[in-house]
Amino acid sequence: MGYNDQMAKKKSKPANAGATIALNKKARHDYFITDRFEAGIVLEGWEVKSLRAGRIQLSDSYVLIKDNEAWLLGALITPLPTASTHIHPDPTRTRKLLLNRTELDKLIGAVERKGFTLVPLAMYWKRSRAKLEIGLAKGKQAHDKRATQKERDWQRQKQRLLKSG
Repeated sequence: MGYNDQMAKKKSKPANAGATIALNKKARHDYFITDRFEAGIVLEGWEVKSLRAGRIQLSDSYVLIKDNEAWLLGALITPLPTASTHIHPDPTRTRKLLLNRTELDKLIGAVERKGFTLVPLAMYWKRSRAKLEIGLAKGKQAHDKRATQKERDWQRQKQRLLKSG
């Protein structure tokens, strides 16, 4: 095994190592997610730098469809203290989402006719571009949330019993 053979077997990072920027755990608790879509997001330069530093909060955000376009509202991207002096960053500005026309048409139909809601589930890097995972969701009632919690507790307890037994 020569020097060149060792160089060829250089270890590479997994494809999605550190790819996730933010998760919206509250969405999975509050909604039944029926379908998922991947959307690009239009960002400014200071926002990309803040995302690389992990300074985003998706918990109170939602997706709105207006004029046949999708928009992300309520997502908080905290500007870095080193942001440029001539730019005045708006942490909660409305950001445009980039989707295919067919995906947009499907979402518009589900939201307007079937009473679904669009919620952001996660933000991640894909080929050095920020992507947003959107969930087509129905709201959960309080008893649904309790049933989900009960099921989760039972699964956890079952795993403990199998592990100890």
